[in-house]
Amino acid sequence: MGCVGSKPEDAVANKGRPGIVEEVAVFVPGLRAPKNVDFVQSLGDRLPKRLVEHLSALRTKIVVMAAQEAPTVAKPRRKTATQHGGSSLADLLQALEDYLPVLLGLAKDGSQLTDKVQFAWANQMDDAEETKMANAWYEVLSVLHLMAMICFSEANLLLLPKVSGDGDHLKEYEESRRTSIDKFLKAAGYLDCAIQHVLPRLPPDLRKELPVDLAEGVLHSLHIQALGQSVDIQLWMAMDSVTATLAVKRRLACEMVKCWQQATDYIAQYPLAEGWGGKHHLFIKLKYVEAKAAAYYYHGVLLDEGNTQKSHTAAVAALKAADDFLKESKRASEAFNVLPPTTRNPLPWGSMKYLCEKIPKHVSSKVRINRDLYTQDRILERAPTLPDFPVALKPDEYRLPEVDPSWNYSMWISV
Repeated sequence: MGCVGSKPEDAVANKGRPGIVEEVAVFVPGLRAPKNVDFVQSLGDRLPKRLVEHLSALRTKIVVMAAQEAPTVAKPRRKTATQHGGSSLADLLQALEDYLPVLLGLAKDGSQLTDKVQFAWANQMDDAEETKMANAWYEVLSVLHLMAMICFSEANLLLLPKVSGDGDHLKEYEESRRTSIDKFLKAAGYLDCAIQHVLPRLPPDLRKELPVDLAEGVLHSLHIQALGQSVDIQLWMAMDSVTATLAVKRRLACEMVKCWQQATDYIAQYPLAEGWGGKHHLFIKLKYVEAKAAAYYYHGVLLDEGNTQKSHTAAVAALKAADDFLKESKRASEAFNVLPPTTRNPLPWGSMKYLCEKIPKHVSSKVRINRDLYTQDRILERAPTLPDFPVALKPDEYRLPEVDPSWNYSMWISV
């Protein structure tokens, strides 16, 4: 998304960096990476030398590590998909966690240094666009966003299907799926903190100048995406469980619909039509349509267990809607993949592999059994309303750390 422009109103104009991303299970709209900053020039006469050097060293480490990580995120290697997140991403996340409490010394209440350093960041998928702001809270916001996108990237590596030598897609390990949910909920916690506790600290004029990656609606969309993909994995695991009931599966599918509807509403506020921003918009649309296919399928199956003509008629309408959304999802997937930079989704896997097999067969069977209900004068004009379930999953709570003890100037005396 930042790859499409520096500001929301510029989003359509920039097509981002061309290229090919390999398989995508979790769309990551490019890592926003920091550019070099001269802390000595900005803070050299205001802080102890060793503190300035400490701050500079921590951030320089992140600059180097983030630059090295770009190829891995853009083209995730299949061989790393079996690893739990990849050590290099974990190292970068740790470097950000080490930097944040020291950085907060510039942003703390009453600090006279909040606007003394001009921080520069650029999306690695659109490095022609760079945003500079002389505000430490912009830096905090950018750090939290990067921490969340690292978690997305780790989840993508975990969820990419492993392929055997003959090309068959193998079943993902349950541990990897559970770990990916942990990554998503962690990312959602970072984004929730950014929305609730960091964005409000930025002056209104600066909030208008934020790159589209950090716009409030986009952050909300990413936050909801993390929850939606977590519920998707829960549904996948329920499909593999012999104890999960149809009612449980329907509830999870309906929760997915709610998540992706909200994500769609948030991202629709921005004119994201091309490049990585456009791809993110299409990814959310794809997941929304897939969720509706799943929800109408399980709703239809449950309705069909009723013993009245009304319930059977409603079931047929729901199953037909599921089949229509499944077909639409295939078109949405193609649109997502062909939009530059081109991508390749895995063959149907996870919950969609099951649904791609079950929905057409179930619909075909019901058409034969209830052919009279499928006539134009008997079929419902609309699919029945889906049940409304609250989303059970919540983000991991994340709070900004305390200011690092290195801001106790006395520790630098005589050093």
